[in-house]
Amino acid sequence: MQPVPNAPRAAASSEIAIPPCPITGAPAIRCIERLDTTFLTALWRYSGHVDVGPLLMPVGTIRLWESPTGLAFFHPPVDGDEAFYRAFYKRIDAHGKLAGPETVRLEFQQAAKHVPPGGRVLDVGCGHGGFRNYLPAGATYTGLDPNFAAEDPTGAILNETLEAHGRRVGPVYDVACVFQVLEHVSDPLGFAKALAACVKPGGMVLIGVPFWPSPITTLPNFVLNAPPHHLTWWTDNALRTLAREIGCTAEAVHEIGMDQHDSVIYWMVKASAVRTRGRYFRFNWGWIASLALAYAVGSRLDRWLKLPKKTPANALLLAARKAA
Repeated sequence: MQPVPNAPRAAASSEIAIPPCPITGAPAIRCIERLDTTFLTALWRYSGHVDVGPLLMPVGTIRLWESPTGLAFFHPPVDGDEAFYRAFYKRIDAHGKLAGPETVRLEFQQAAKHVPPGGRVLDVGCGHGGFRNYLPAGATYTGLDPNFAAEDPTGAILNETLEAHGRRVGPVYDVACVFQVLEHVSDPLGFAKALAACVKPGGMVLIGVPFWPSPITTLPNFVLNAPPHHLTWWTDNALRTLAREIGCTAEAVHEIGMDQHDSVIYWMVKASAVRTRGRYFRFNWGWIASLALAYAVGSRLDRWLKLPKKTPANALLLAARKAA
């Protein structure tokens, strides 16, 4: 890996333009690696069973960069469209695993501790609204998810975007939260600002994201952690910086262990013959075979064995207080 200068220069045509950090706008400090979109498209086809060619191929090359905050981000940020998410998430039952009514989530348990009794809660990208089952007595729940609003018999899940909802209701919530969503959006700062705009002065913003480094970044050629799915990889400092940028003070960044929705990743790491060492995506038959074997073995271990009570952290949860 070649370090990239801290400040952009008047670049010659052969030099790489240094992109800005999606949080602060400061230039990236290094290019972690270059991803060929032909190879990435093939990875998605064979391991994710979805065709992302129309999204990725026009770009040609995507690079993974590190910002001064510690955030890793893909540039350009090619995000998934509705067709991609419908196809891929249906295949892996993502919404059921992440926020289904029977879901048990360590992230939800930790987040609920920041909700005051009787508080008014907004949950963005809520799926089936599984987080409401963790709230303290008297709390009022509103979810936003166009894909699941029609399936909610209570009417608490709305078919409305975050921005439209914020314009309509204003800063009325005691807590606004988003779980495993921010890493999917091309403008995480703009999204986080819209989330904070829904919170009363002195209220809480809760943001859950995947952790870097963690088991999910240990598996080589793991497309779940690449465009057009994940566009950013988060660290403690990156989340604290984000909190400041949206007018909040980080009270805690909790490390969240693995639970049932990502338990297969735990076993895949155990079964993998190859681990990433600063390089994450590579056309190498040993890496490809290792990933295939890790899934074959790990998925069976996931069915046969219980997840240990103590696991490595695979996610972070920011709890930030909005300025009064």
